[in-house]
Amino acid sequence: MIRDMKLTDKEDVLSMMRVFYSSKAVWTNGSEEIYANDIEECVGESPYAKGYIFEIDNEIAGYVMIAISYSTEFGKRCIWIEDIYIKDRFRGKGIGRDFFNYITKKYYGSIFKLEVEKENEPAMGLYRKQGFENLPYIEMIRQ
Repeated sequence: MIRDMKLTDKEDVLSMMRVFYSSKAVWTNGSEEIYANDIEECVGESPYAKGYIFEIDNEIAGYVMIAISYSTEFGKRCIWIEDIYIKDRFRGKGIGRDFFNYITKKYYGSIFKLEVEKENEPAMGLYRKQGFENLPYIEMIRQ
């Protein structure tokens, strides 16, 4: 089941974020302040961020956070899949596939983007199966 993230999920999501952000799946380590801000933004009234929870048999199996923007390059709404984390014991059960079906229907007509570390082959395999392809340019950041 995929449902909206709620403030009551905060401790579970924080725990998963700590694992996710300390893994090789992400470039940055984040911080407790960033994690808390992300959750607050995803469960509040923000038009820019939304959080979802994956559940199996009433147990939280993972989470995802998206950022919503507009792409002038593509002329449509852009859904950035920021965090997608599935607990180890729930991987391989179709949660990722189900999420991409869900999000594609929910934000029909949008462009979907995500980032993935080069070393994260399992994730890239899932993303390619869902129709994602590499972009031919380099992303840059200023903090």
